[in-house]
Amino acid sequence: MGTGILTIDLDAIAANWRTLAAMSRGATGAVVKADGYGCGASHVARRLAREGAREFFVATAEEGATLRHALGAGPVINIFSGHMSGDTALIRDHGLVPMLNSPEQANRHRSALPDRPYGVQLDTGMNRLGMEAPDWAATRGDLEAGPLTLVMSHLACADEPAHPQNGAQLAAFTAMSAGVTAPRSFSATGGILLGPDYHFDLTRPGIGLYGGLPFATAQPVVTLSLPVVQIRDVARGETVGYAASFTAERSTKIATVSAGYADGLIRQMSGKARLFSGDAGCRLAGRVSMDLLTVDVTDLPATPDCLDILGPHQGVDALAEAAGTIGYEILTSLGGRYQRAYIGA
Repeated sequence: MGTGILTIDLDAIAANWRTLAAMSRGATGAVVKADGYGCGASHVARRLAREGAREFFVATAEEGATLRHALGAGPVINIFSGHMSGDTALIRDHGLVPMLNSPEQANRHRSALPDRPYGVQLDTGMNRLGMEAPDWAATRGDLEAGPLTLVMSHLACADEPAHPQNGAQLAAFTAMSAGVTAPRSFSATGGILLGPDYHFDLTRPGIGLYGGLPFATAQPVVTLSLPVVQIRDVARGETVGYAASFTAERSTKIATVSAGYADGLIRQMSGKARLFSGDAGCRLAGRVSMDLLTVDVTDLPATPDCLDILGPHQGVDALAEAAGTIGYEILTSLGGRYQRAYIGA
């Protein structure tokens, strides 16, 4: 077998959702954009629907259409990017709810689909998506008169609880949404952990469902086992891999493993990440290449058939730290060549 096995524990995702839902003051949805943070949006959403999730969030209308096929009628599928040009048929045919981000999107949606529901996203200081206060003030009356289902915003610094922008955004959202009769949503995972003042009517956890920070007590979700293609002995002073970036300081046994940056194991982890055989850690020796890793397995008691780069000894955030990035990038970069196995489907 020449490809790795990516095991995704849907039971762990469900447990993480239940924990975050229990922390939340109101209802709890789920963010399954980017193919469920790389874990398979259809599998994740179906499992969470069984747990009681009724509101889902994706980035684009195309993602929403795919999710509708998986979930069927009933659950609400919200689109963060709103009603983009060319989205009308997808929104209409798949019963999607765009989060309108601008007066232009509001005009587009209400002209094309006047009776279809929509939400509004407010910009409370992130300066990324959403209506700023003057645009919201100018359109609020018309938007509240229609089938408005949600008013939301997004925190920029929720993973830093002491950051002053959290309180500033909370104050802005509270003021901008005062008097709204539609449900309000302000918190993803980090906001849930900030406490009930940030929760409002609906929370929408994302990264915490998949075992990532800032939800430090989340159950781990993914295991990635990579097959060993070849074992070779390297003499002291010999080099390994591109640019001869690893030089053996002793007689070394190198395992060549089937995975690389084409599979989402980004090049920045070269020489830093570790792989595991059971409880024993082995250092990555040299550069990550497109399809292969080279690993120092000299100290293992037996020749391994496979090595784990994600699992109980190294989660997504630990691997991300070795690569100088964040767990989100590790998860969403996991490639399409892995065989995927689901626990609790």
